[in-house]
Amino acid sequence: MKIELCKAAAENACEIHRMQLLAFRKLLEKYQDYETNPGNEDLQKILHEINQETTDFYIIKLEAQSVGAIRISKTDDGDRCRINRIFILPEYQNKGIAQKVFEIAEKMYSPKKGWILNTILQETGNCYLYEKMGYKKTGKTEKIKENMDIVYYEKLT
Repeated sequence: MKIELCKAAAENACEIHRMQLLAFRKLLEKYQDYETNPGNEDLQKILHEINQETTDFYIIKLEAQSVGAIRISKTDDGDRCRINRIFILPEYQNKGIAQKVFEIAEKMYSPKKGWILNTILQETGNCYLYEKMGYKKTGKTEKIKENMDIVYYEKLT
């Protein structure tokens, strides 16, 4: 299984937007969180994120086929990297792709203090993946709405 991360540019925004809407559709329907769910973002937001100096967006390629994306940014102090978002198209999920993407991304960046990310606490599959990859809960959670909490993770270097 050949997985690559290809740096995205403005011309990739439509492709990323299309994949993001598909990848987050079920979560948007399940939680109906129209304020923070990436499945409800417009193309302009993705363009803005691609153009941020402290952010890198990558298209995830499986055997040269686009199957998702990951957005990585540096914290203000530059000591950590944040996985802002990672998503895989539904038909490619549960095949070990995200795990491999984490391995690749963590080799590409060398933050002094490590990595941070957050996810929906109730999405046990996501939590399992992050914990399997060595991320630990920080103890911080944030209630978004009934039956939906955000949990924060870190991986120290």
